[in-house]
Amino acid sequence: PRRHSSLRPDYEGKQELPQGDRAGMPGGVFMLGQKRNDSLFGPGSRTIEAPQSVLEKQEAALEGSPLDEAVQPPFETQAPATAFTDADDLPRRTIATEAAAGQRVHSLFFTPESESKDFSSVLQDVQEYISGKYSTLITDGVGADTKEQIKRYISKYVQDRRIAVRDLSGEQLVDALYTEMAEFGFLTKYIFGSGIEEININSWRDIEVLYSSGQMVKLEEHFDSPDHAINVIRRMLHVSGMVLDNASPAVLGHLSKNIRIAVLKTPLVDEDVGVCASIRIVNPQNMQKEDFVRGGTATGPMLDFLSACLRYGVSVCVAGATGSGKTTVAGWLLTTIPDNKRIFTIENGSRELDLVREKNGRVTNSVIHTITRESENAKQSVDQDMLLDMALRYHPDIICVGEMRSAEAYAAQEAARTGHGVLTTIHSNSSQATWRRMVTLCKRKHEMADDTLMDLVTEAFPVTVFAKQLEDKSRKIMEIMECETLPDGSRQYNTLYRFRITENRLEDGKFHIDGVHEAVSPISESLQKRFVENGMPQQELDRLMESFEQTVPAESSPHAEGSAVAKTTAATDKNTLQEGGKTV
Repeated sequence: PRRHSSLRPDYEGKQELPQGDRAGMPGGVFMLGQKRNDSLFGPGSRTIEAPQSVLEKQEAALEGSPLDEAVQPPFETQAPATAFTDADDLPRRTIATEAAAGQRVHSLFFTPESESKDFSSVLQDVQEYISGKYSTLITDGVGADTKEQIKRYISKYVQDRRIAVRDLSGEQLVDALYTEMAEFGFLTKYIFGSGIEEININSWRDIEVLYSSGQMVKLEEHFDSPDHAINVIRRMLHVSGMVLDNASPAVLGHLSKNIRIAVLKTPLVDEDVGVCASIRIVNPQNMQKEDFVRGGTATGPMLDFLSACLRYGVSVCVAGATGSGKTTVAGWLLTTIPDNKRIFTIENGSRELDLVREKNGRVTNSVIHTITRESENAKQSVDQDMLLDMALRYHPDIICVGEMRSAEAYAAQEAARTGHGVLTTIHSNSSQATWRRMVTLCKRKHEMADDTLMDLVTEAFPVTVFAKQLEDKSRKIMEIMECETLPDGSRQYNTLYRFRITENRLEDGKFHIDGVHEAVSPISESLQKRFVENGMPQQELDRLMESFEQTVPAESSPHAEGSAVAKTTAATDKNTLQEGGKTV
């Protein structure tokens, strides 16, 4: 203390100044407790209020600040303080500054409803942004990872520019933008949904959906314009490498292995229509025998008979109109083939059948799926006729031609007459008309006499199945028919099964159709002999014949005296068959 006596304050020892606990020591100091009492937070602190006019000006300035002004950190705030103390010159926060700051923070992340944008304009802006920077993701990338990556880029664009669309949350906006850009807009959920068979686009604002139940529903949703509809359809056709433009206004394509598309655009349709399209969807359903029986499509004995035909080398043709269920029936029949038999399928443009079976990660059956390929260069096109020729070199047990449409009908009947079982479908009006339709198609390849071709096709396909969708949208196998070639060369047509309609009424705009499937006549002796020659055990053949005898009335037997078939047989000659005065 003596060495520092020169530094002692002048007020040392003065009674009017406070002396702390160390007052007895040289150089008395302020008591800390007293300092706290005089601090900013003490009850005795002296606050100097700013004038009222200054407060009002500052609050008015804050309330009038732009909504999109960036919020600065507290230590960078340039606004003058509204209250001061003698202990600290830091700015104090008031209710006005809190409210203004909260409003500015909210405006940074959200756009008010008054500033909502139109979805079409937002879509155009986002499309330009993504196509300019990330176009390869959309054109080349596939898979869930790519989808999430594109969505992240869209979300970043939307958030950075604080874009909002009325009635859509942020997540809904991103999903809608993605489906419009990388998918097919509102059609996506219908194309990849379940229980939908067909989407019909009559115009850009008229879209119908056909459900598996047969119900046709018009959608309230539609495209924004004719151009919007054309752009969405173009993205669909891009998958199959097809181009839709004025030079090619009619296009057939596929979206995936089970979705086929047929499109017409201007100038083939009106300008205000834009585009017409039919999108056929074959949902891969594991149909079982019980499903057909429960739905009334066919009975158990009918399905057992068709399955036996295909297994033991008797070729079958399923006929009917579009939407009658031909492919569904044919697909189920192929699932009944044992694993040790080799199946070769041929389909036109898109693959609808999926017959590969796996167990414990290994393929258990032997299946080859093929599809045709069209090309502007005729030499590079591969049609069903060419694939049929290739199929014979793969040693198949069963050949399936998805649909006979042209000259491949001749190759199909050739394959069926050379020891291969052939299953195919065709468009025709009845079971009996199916053979005449085959003759017409065969003549597209070789010009031959009708009688000669009829002999060939009836030998190749002794059994035909006619399926139909009735007015109530239910699907039925209406008839199963056998064509028997008699020793004298004439042909006899025997109806084995048929669906007999007992009631058809219209109530409240809905059709109600009742009927029953019934066996009409048993199979011929020539077909029985063919079954045995192809390996059917006699016991199985006996059971098959018993199923006919249990359901066929005596007067319906083709060999019963006085029966309609017996009378018909007596009136036949080599080339004609008389039925009730009509020449077949």
